[in-house]
Amino acid sequence: MKHNAGSGAIYGIGMLGALVYYIQHATSFVDGLIGIFKAIFWPGVILYKVLEILQM
Repeated sequence: MKHNAGSGAIYGIGMLGALVYYIQHATSFVDGLIGIFKAIFWPGVILYKVLEILQM
């Protein structure tokens, strides 16, 4: 059984980067709130796709 502990750190860094990006580009409070939710879920989708590609 393999354990991939590094993927949690990658997800965390991706989430932080996405959060900074979405907050900086928000033009209203509502855009900022939507950006927070996007920042939580979007890195998960990207990480899933990258790990799917790397698992040959």
